[in-house]
Amino acid sequence: MSLRNLWLRQCLRGMVASLFVSLLASAALGQQPTIRFVRNPDAAPDFKLSTLEGKTVTLADYKGKVVLLNFWASWCGPCRAEVPDLVELQEKYKDQLQIVGIVVDDDDQEAIKKFVQKYSVNYPVGLASDELRLQYGGVAALPTSFMVDTEGRVVQKHEGLRDPVLYEVEIRSLLGLPIGDVKVETFEDTGQIFLKHADRASELPGVDLSKLTPEQKAAALHKFNAENCTCGCQYTLAQCRIWDRNCNVSKEATAKIVAALPSSHPAAKAPTSTPARSPSSKSTDSSTGKPDK
Repeated sequence: MSLRNLWLRQCLRGMVASLFVSLLASAALGQQPTIRFVRNPDAAPDFKLSTLEGKTVTLADYKGKVVLLNFWASWCGPCRAEVPDLVELQEKYKDQLQIVGIVVDDDDQEAIKKFVQKYSVNYPVGLASDELRLQYGGVAALPTSFMVDTEGRVVQKHEGLRDPVLYEVEIRSLLGLPIGDVKVETFEDTGQIFLKHADRASELPGVDLSKLTPEQKAAALHKFNAENCTCGCQYTLAQCRIWDRNCNVSKEATAKIVAALPSSHPAAKAPTSTPARSPSSKSTDSSTGKPDK
């Protein structure tokens, strides 16, 4: 290893250590750090992945370990930036953690192999099949990482470049290792992890439901989950809004559905007026039926 690479590795170790300490120390400032896992998580879809070395790996091979599935591409800048951090994590927790690199939208195997060699990637890397990508929700952004617990369930999904400290704290929590004063919360998957759960969502990105009555909102959400988007994604409108917030097709379609909802407030009827009694009219005694005197 060159002196430059050794220096970079030492710097990364120092950065991870200092960030971890700062994360834990933030509680002293009244800002308790928090990590979140899915409540009642789904089993991670199993797969057979052919690695760059020609070996086959499956998710079942790593039963009992925490698994980090990292979808990436060699041309993706943020993907390249986080690889050294993943290498560090794999080395640090090698007996309890397994990272798997899954390449998407990148068919240049020679370029991938050179990249893997250059950064001394110490975990299996293979090309994703279309089926695998769909099983994990289409993977709309790169990098995207799925955190799988020791029971083989997906407990979190992260899109984009994330602080390696977040990954480390999640890994430690799932392994039952100390995480200091970090709070662990749970949430229901309403499409954030798996798009099949979009029908649980009560709100959708870019869709204004604030002016609807509960009945109207329920009707709108039903239509969003019943109608398919025509942008070519092959998802429902609800799934497309979660999968691609920039899709104008699903945005316009959901807006039309909201605008077309029938009003739940019928037009107010004019109040029935009681005719005023003439000052000269006489009242009637209800007991006798005769006019009062």
